[in-house]
Amino acid sequence: MHGELQPPRGLAFRIVEADRSTLFRRVAARFALGMVVANVGGAVFVLVLLLFVLPLPPVDDDHATRVTNVIAYVAYLAVAVPAGALWGIRLARPISGWLLDGRDPDPREQRITLLAPLRQMGVHAALWLGGLLLFVGINLTYSHRLALLVGVTVVLGGLTTCAAGYVLAERTLRPFARLALAASLPERVSLPGVTTRVLGTWALCTGVPVLGIVLIGSAQLLGVLSTPSIDRLAATAVALGGIALLVGLAALTLTASSIADPISGVRKALREVQRGRTDVEVAVYDGSEVGMLQTGFNQMVEGIRERERLRDLFGRQVGEDVARHALERGTELGGEVREVAALFVDVVGSTQLAESRPPAEVVDVLNELFCVVVEVVAEHGGAVNKFEGDAALCVFGAPLERDDPAGDALAAARDMVARLRAEVPQLDVGIGVSFGAAVAGNVGAAERFEYTVIGDPVNEAARLTELAKHEPGRVLASGSAVRAASEAEAARWRDGDARTLRGRSAPTRLWAPAVEPDPAAG
Repeated sequence: MHGELQPPRGLAFRIVEADRSTLFRRVAARFALGMVVANVGGAVFVLVLLLFVLPLPPVDDDHATRVTNVIAYVAYLAVAVPAGALWGIRLARPISGWLLDGRDPDPREQRITLLAPLRQMGVHAALWLGGLLLFVGINLTYSHRLALLVGVTVVLGGLTTCAAGYVLAERTLRPFARLALAASLPERVSLPGVTTRVLGTWALCTGVPVLGIVLIGSAQLLGVLSTPSIDRLAATAVALGGIALLVGLAALTLTASSIADPISGVRKALREVQRGRTDVEVAVYDGSEVGMLQTGFNQMVEGIRERERLRDLFGRQVGEDVARHALERGTELGGEVREVAALFVDVVGSTQLAESRPPAEVVDVLNELFCVVVEVVAEHGGAVNKFEGDAALCVFGAPLERDDPAGDALAAARDMVARLRAEVPQLDVGIGVSFGAAVAGNVGAAERFEYTVIGDPVNEAARLTELAKHEPGRVLASGSAVRAASEAEAARWRDGDARTLRGRSAPTRLWAPAVEPDPAAG
């Protein structure tokens, strides 16, 4: 259980009926054994204290007193242990009901399950109270002082046993609590908090035995007890001090472990989140603020998963670079003037394609086309700004600046047409490249906008694409793009005719790759 991680809630933690049955039998048997051992052990230790350690006041018939108490002790154990076991089984029925039925508990069953350690401690307290009344009543017939000493000893032993039993029960029943909390969480804390647990465990398992030493010393000073030997007082101090040390240490260790284990689990899960994993979840098995810590961590990780899904979706919709830019600098409307290169790619004969093939087949082949487009553009440092039916607008130099956006776009155009001819031969495309000043930023309304690039280079690239569809190489670039590119890339292009593009008044010098792309390249 220590430091255990769980898959995300709703994906995993459902146990089949056979496994639940096995779990219930195993945990129930361990729990019953622990509770019997705790109570019988406490009772035996109290008997040893009264018979052999504590300095008892004198009575008229010491032998008869001892025999009567031992007989009553054995008889009460013979009745109390089975009665306590049956009582515990009855308390466990609501737990076994939902657990063995293979369903989630309702709010009442969940609360009963989480409060099972406290309810079982109530059973212990009732059994010890019965023993207190029995033995005080028996010893009142012999001596009021003896009845008082026996009563105080039983109370001290009962308090210590109840506290130790609660700590054991809380740890033993943790698998049940874990299942009860897997489906839903209570609206409020159901169990004692960390401070109450630690202070309560110390008070009952360490403070009570120490109080016994104080009471014995006070009774001796007040003359309530007979004058014991120094050895008897020393034995009393050693016995009660040993209880305070051993039982207190064991109980505090278990209490500390019940707090440290979930914290360690959260720390371990946190390290996984720091490594980039968001599919982790800690098991919630505590109804106190410790469980709220576990729940809070799971909710935090769920929020991170949700943000990562949105970020991934955002990145796929607008492009990784645009998404990163938006996350780092915000998403205000407006833009800035940037020197960018625009690459426009469009399918040749798209109308005939849509007419001659089923829609699903058209989408599949377009996805093949755009897969190559995205890969090539990313390899050359650009970003696909938008898909427009069977066309795509790609931008170099925005939102991320590039040293040679024009050269990157020209190289991407050459590689793209070569790869498309090799990998998607069923489609023919035209590619146009232009370069110049454009406004890059968020356009739209406050409720809905997109990152885009607006300006003459985009329009010119689209017009060049129309002409490129009729060119053998299917790629054309503007003179502004070739002049702005590096010498190495510009040398790969040859000058052509000047034409006036549709919607423009001045002619544009057309450039094409110096060597026509090899269809086998890729």
